[in-house]
Amino acid sequence: MSTRSTESIGAPAITVRRSTDRGHARHGWLDSRHTFSFGEYHDGAHMGFGPLRVINEDIVSPQKGFGMHPHRDMEIISYVLSGRLRHGDSLGNSGVIRPGEVQRISAGSGLMHSETNPSPTEPVHFLQVWITPKERGGDPNYEQRSIHAQRGEGRLGLVISPDGRDGTMSIRQDALVFAGEFPNGGDVSHEVSAGRRAWLQVARGRVTVNGVSLDEGDGASSIGPGVLRMRFEPGAEALLFDLP
Repeated sequence: MSTRSTESIGAPAITVRRSTDRGHARHGWLDSRHTFSFGEYHDGAHMGFGPLRVINEDIVSPQKGFGMHPHRDMEIISYVLSGRLRHGDSLGNSGVIRPGEVQRISAGSGLMHSETNPSPTEPVHFLQVWITPKERGGDPNYEQRSIHAQRGEGRLGLVISPDGRDGTMSIRQDALVFAGEFPNGGDVSHEVSAGRRAWLQVARGRVTVNGVSLDEGDGASSIGPGVLRMRFEPGAEALLFDLP
């Protein structure tokens, strides 16, 4: 994934957020890791990254979950790694999200929603991401879509964009979200433009970015301009956020 030759473009500095340094909350039915401050976990050095406010890695026990609760003025993305996640909201939307699908909620002026695990036996393991919108308010809306065509195998595919380009889901922020799984490994480059920043979140396996090794659950940030040169080991899976 590279829009033009990156041979002569330099590499930006990488800042690593190790999985083991994240906040951790265990509530019986919920095992949650917080990349940034969230709920009762507060870390003044990790309040977010630009408009990227939350990356929570959640494991929810069978037939448990988050009951109806409110949100507003937030773009909420759910990315399922294993199991199934059932969604319901005050707009009348309902559905089940599976691996290879992504859900996006623009909370806007406000809505209620729930996230539960419908399986009687299998936990659901997913990433929940919050991105602050460019402007407050607006009508809330919901979208769920398969991303198999966009991410394919061995590449980072664009799955969310501000304008819904190329069949992606839209978001109310100048943010690009890429997803990829690499069953056989692979090398990928991404150029971070001047005035932009990037966050790579490793969902599974191991990734090396600009010579820095990242394990499952690790995150890495950089501020452009420069090129991220990523090597994905076999079985790796990751999300990349290109942000203002």
